[in-house]
Amino acid sequence: MEDKKTISVLFVCLGNICRSPMAEAVFRQQVVRENLVSRFHIDSAGIGNWHTGNPPHHGTRGILDQYEIPYEGIRARQVAQEDFSRFNYIVAMDRQNERDLKSLAQQTDGGKIIKLLDLVPELQGQEVPDPYYTGNFDEVYELVVKGCQALLETIRQREAF
Repeated sequence: MEDKKTISVLFVCLGNICRSPMAEAVFRQQVVRENLVSRFHIDSAGIGNWHTGNPPHHGTRGILDQYEIPYEGIRARQVAQEDFSRFNYIVAMDRQNERDLKSLAQQTDGGKIIKLLDLVPELQGQEVPDPYYTGNFDEVYELVVKGCQALLETIRQREAF
């Protein structure tokens, strides 16, 4: 029997308490629904370290609770240099996160860094706004769901499963 490659996905936003943990939880749920848990390692991180060790923002927890999406065990952490070699897909929530990640990647493979909404044809070029500042967790949730669905489909096509 053929060994199945584990696909690793890292979602990244500024502080890792709003958008990226929401995307991590949503993507996990989609992977569970598709019975693909054994094929994925999913995590999230932030560009900055301000919230390291904290659970997701209460607004993120509220929207995830509303849609019955589990988020147990998700804690903020900062992007580490080894993430660039450990993850197959590094998914930024906005252009600044994408630029910061490419800068941090240095000589490693910056080609694995993608912006989440660039995978959704009708949303290409758009960003997932930061609800830490806007408070609009509903809009962010809708964008994250669309982006995560597109990401899962992209991975399924690229990895042929």
